[in-house]
Amino acid sequence: MKREHRLRYIIKEGLLDTFYIWKDELKNVFKDEGVMIFFFLVPFVYPLLYSFIYNNEVVHEAKMVVVDQSDSYLSREFTRRVNATPDVEVVGVCPDMAEAKKMLDEKKAYGILLFPPDYSKDLHEGRQTTVSLYCDMSALLFYKAFLLAATEVSLDMGKELRMHNNPSSTDKMDQITVDPIPYESVALFNSQNGFASFLVPAILILVLQQTLILGIGMLGGTAREKNRFHSLVPISRHFNGTLRIVFGKSLTYLLLYVVVCIWVLAIVPKLFSLPQVGEPLTILLFLLPYLFACIFMSMTLSGFMTSRESPMLVFVFTSVILLFISGVSWPEAAIPPFWKAVGYLFPSTPGIQGFIRINTAGASLHEVAHEYRVLWIQASVYFILACVIYRYQIIRCRKQLIQCYKQAKSRAIRMGIVSSL
Repeated sequence: MKREHRLRYIIKEGLLDTFYIWKDELKNVFKDEGVMIFFFLVPFVYPLLYSFIYNNEVVHEAKMVVVDQSDSYLSREFTRRVNATPDVEVVGVCPDMAEAKKMLDEKKAYGILLFPPDYSKDLHEGRQTTVSLYCDMSALLFYKAFLLAATEVSLDMGKELRMHNNPSSTDKMDQITVDPIPYESVALFNSQNGFASFLVPAILILVLQQTLILGIGMLGGTAREKNRFHSLVPISRHFNGTLRIVFGKSLTYLLLYVVVCIWVLAIVPKLFSLPQVGEPLTILLFLLPYLFACIFMSMTLSGFMTSRESPMLVFVFTSVILLFISGVSWPEAAIPPFWKAVGYLFPSTPGIQGFIRINTAGASLHEVAHEYRVLWIQASVYFILACVIYRYQIIRCRKQLIQCYKQAKSRAIRMGIVSSL
């Protein structure tokens, strides 16, 4: 009975201490203006900011200048059709490349379309010709607009010229000659072929991870600054256990980020009509290990923060790097193996890959099983590391407290306040 009573007392004490740590951490969050900015203001503003920036999805009326050295009907017809597309606006025709490059330097145009002198002659004589396209690569969306417009016009005019040079007996035969295998391009989950529809969902997932790292890191740095022994764990009997500390703190962050996730991943995409194909329950089940992995990783990293400013100096610049190595804005096949391995140290990589497949393609948990398993593995590993960090901090704090007590006692003995016994 004594043993059962003791076990019941230990469990009760652990639960009460966990609840105390949860309340204490919640107070620390709401008392710290910097943490409030990272936990609430940044997740509120950043999704709106990125969605507003990329809300137009695609570039329209991108400015192009034409260098028409052919000066023929066919070159002018090609130019007219390119200008008629919604993506491109021809702002001028220059006699040579020097003047066209000058317009690019002055940002009066962002692309050059060059017709060679023999353009019309080659076409009339049945030879292949070339239309050269030069782009200002400071903005890839301009390149996409120019390339698509020029490609579509060249294909359409090529069909018409083949029909004219090789007439058939009927219109049907003409159609079979120039287009033997008809094709149609259908964008299933990004109907506008827009930038926001494929990039913003990835940014939203990355925002959750980065704000957790910065906020929890700032809390850890603040705790060290305020602690007498510069320890992560305060001197209190309630913090006398590793699991109760890790569970109590993580519960605080998890409850706060449930609200943040609803805003970031449900309300913002709805406001800007971003793709939301996935089932809500599937997204919720996928986000659970992602949040745990981000929280435990942040708690692990916070153990190395010596001041509240340290997270901003160490982690802010990593956002762009993590977005690239996640395989969204840069092809995954083109990422070197070393950087792929680095990417899987962070929950954002499997989190972004899995969330995009669920949210934009309607994938089930079974179809993203690889990313789902990786997130649970990351959560487990970082949980163990967080426990190791906090256990070390508890032992270190105890040793310093005992040492401080011995020094005080020794000083008191020398002063004759207490006896050596």
